[in-house]
Amino acid sequence: MGKGLEGKRIVIGASRKLEEISKLIENQGGIPVVHSLQGTVFLAEKEVEPDLIKFVKEGADWVIFTTGIGTETLVNIAGKLGVKEEYLEQIEKANIAIRGYKTKNFLKKIGVVPDILDEDGSTKGLIRALEDVDFTGKKVLVQLHGETAPRLIEFLEGKGASVSTILPYQHITPDWNSVQTLFEEMCENKVDAVCFTSAIQVRSLFTFAKEKGVTKEILEAFQLNTVAVAVGKVTAEALTEEGVEKIVVPELERMGAMIIELSRYYSGSSVNS
Repeated sequence: MGKGLEGKRIVIGASRKLEEISKLIENQGGIPVVHSLQGTVFLAEKEVEPDLIKFVKEGADWVIFTTGIGTETLVNIAGKLGVKEEYLEQIEKANIAIRGYKTKNFLKKIGVVPDILDEDGSTKGLIRALEDVDFTGKKVLVQLHGETAPRLIEFLEGKGASVSTILPYQHITPDWNSVQTLFEEMCENKVDAVCFTSAIQVRSLFTFAKEKGVTKEILEAFQLNTVAVAVGKVTAEALTEEGVEKIVVPELERMGAMIIELSRYYSGSSVNS
């Protein structure tokens, strides 16, 4: 394969594995530029304890798990608090809906069979799968990972659910100077593509955009000058929710596949969305 990224300035929005992603871009002839859109994601053990204890005492009609690592972490925290057995009993009593194969795999390990699974690994697929459920007056606990899930919460509340959330991992915002620099470079047409490796990075960019009143300018840049690249479905879904229409996303949800897909795009292939 030729070097489809020859001379292209490719922004990396991640804060981890920067050397690895940079090398992938360079191998395709591109110029990696780091503008991290992701601050620290930390294990919020103390912050989550009151929510977990409340669930152990009161339970819920539905529990929705959205990430494998978050699901596993909640079990571990319950174990440290000495309420693992009670926590798992409440899970068994509740209806369970999940997103993602990692979530499914972990629940299988602990003998929990979900009542509803997403259709395709995305929040949109999960919502479709929940469409026919009557949530009127139901208590629903949603496990999140580092970010809110506005569309899912809005969907549940719109169907009459009483929703509470639990975030075993929380997100510290990135350096806004880095985000400001990226915005300026996008507006000046100095950026050929931005690679997003998580939905959190998407939310960070558009949180900045909303606070500064520049959402229109960022969307225009993505429409006209800068290619939005997502590592997988969940990240691509976040971009779509924020109004980005053209997105390059690989079939295989891996960083290497993402860079190869971007290289193919510049070599004349169509954009996935």
